[in-house]
Amino acid sequence: MQISFALYGAAGRMARMHKPFLEPLGLTFPQYLVMLELYGDSPRSVGDLGATLGMDTGTITPLLKRLEGCGMVTRRRDPADERRVLVDLTPAGASIRDEVWAVSDKIKSACQMTDGDLVALRDTLQNFAHPAKDQA
Repeated sequence: MQISFALYGAAGRMARMHKPFLEPLGLTFPQYLVMLELYGDSPRSVGDLGATLGMDTGTITPLLKRLEGCGMVTRRRDPADERRVLVDLTPAGASIRDEVWAVSDKIKSACQMTDGDLVALRDTLQNFAHPAKDQA
């Protein structure tokens, strides 16, 4: 049984399902994930965001630069530690919070899954991902 194919296909389908909801907001799927994290807690360090989202610096930095160029976030050196860069929402980024959060409900509806089904799937995938992350 090849779980790799199923996971790869599901990840691609999930990103494609989000596209029509994110395009009007000017966001890509990875940018959407960053915005969700920032809505939960900001400012956040680039390193923390990357670790939480499973993105290395080479992936997340250009993504954050594009979000900054669109006026959604700011990046600045941490005054307490100049080595760290903090990412924060701009007023424009904060203003689309409700629309961004609404995307999850649209996806849930499109998947025809209950809240319980989604929680169980999320928990299964998180439990599956942690050992692989630790071995990488």
